[in-house]
Amino acid sequence: MASLTIRNVRKVYPNGAEILKGINLDIEDGQFIILVGGSGCGKSTLLNMIAGLETISEGEIMIGDRVVNNIPPKSRDIAMVFQSYALYPTMTVRENISFGLGIRKVPKDEQDKIVNRVAETLQMTHLLDRKPAMLSGGQRQRVAMGRAIARDPSLFLFDEPLSNLDAKLRVEMRAEIKLLHQRLGATIVYVTHDQIEAMTLGDRIAVMRDGVVQQYGSPQDIYDKPDNLYVAGFIGSPSMNFLRGKLVPQGDGAAFALEHGGVTTLLPVPGDNSVLKQHQNRDIILGIRPEHVTDAESARRASAEGRYHPTEVDCVVEMTEPTGPDTLVFAWFNGIRATCRTHPRAGALPGHDVKLAFDLSKAVFFDPATEQRVDLSV
Repeated sequence: MASLTIRNVRKVYPNGAEILKGINLDIEDGQFIILVGGSGCGKSTLLNMIAGLETISEGEIMIGDRVVNNIPPKSRDIAMVFQSYALYPTMTVRENISFGLGIRKVPKDEQDKIVNRVAETLQMTHLLDRKPAMLSGGQRQRVAMGRAIARDPSLFLFDEPLSNLDAKLRVEMRAEIKLLHQRLGATIVYVTHDQIEAMTLGDRIAVMRDGVVQQYGSPQDIYDKPDNLYVAGFIGSPSMNFLRGKLVPQGDGAAFALEHGGVTTLLPVPGDNSVLKQHQNRDIILGIRPEHVTDAESARRASAEGRYHPTEVDCVVEMTEPTGPDTLVFAWFNGIRATCRTHPRAGALPGHDVKLAFDLSKAVFFDPATEQRVDLSV
């Protein structure tokens, strides 16, 4: 396997369209890296530049200690798994997996050993004599992965490999890809627009927007401490709640003052008082995830156990979405809509009043002008 280094990489097309605007990433040997973002953010373009399928306008890409800017794809020691599987329909699974080995003139007996080992790793030995038309979507994607593994490359590139699968298969294949990485210890760069895939698969995530990496870090760090509003809103399902208000003095500390329709709601803000005082009387955006807004009864029980100290707010339920282990509640307070997770038997019903508890110890704050996170904890 090999490390991957991306330095100040830009992509500008002849018509002047700048797709990538100075990308910098350091990927260690054996890491599983996710490139995630909305359509048009540049993630697939970056993957294609790593593969050698797109030229680099500026900057440098290194695989291991070798600069590959001008090296053709076949000489980069990479393997790519596509969304469309790209299998040869007239060949069996065995022939599809061994096709690249044949081109490299690997001896036949060695090919058979490699194919059998790969098939065993992916649990598809029983499929070796079938053709793609006889396989399910998940099985076809497994064959495409097997063909890549058989090459034993320095670097694996995955371009939205699960997009064509149904929901159940996506979950199963996610688990298989993660287990595969654990078995092989491979260096993987994986492109997706699905933030659930990003959170569950990657060692590190690069969140992209308009050709710029907005944040690069571990899934938990990005989830807990998003650098800006875009990352906070993109990562997490359901999305983070954003409330616009002002930090105001309250006792020795501060509170988040939420005003709407002539009504002001004060939510005490935990944190370092000296830091809070520096930000008092400024406009600010409070971000809080749905799991940190819950029904008051559940919050009181957690508070009694010392887990957190919530602030209760009177709300009106708009609608609910039962998910099994919990229920998503969409509610209004002060003319503002908030999403929360409640106990499935909390009894929230559309049109009814409900008390929701906000745990601001888990909230993050953003500057409305710059949209960057404001740290109030230190």
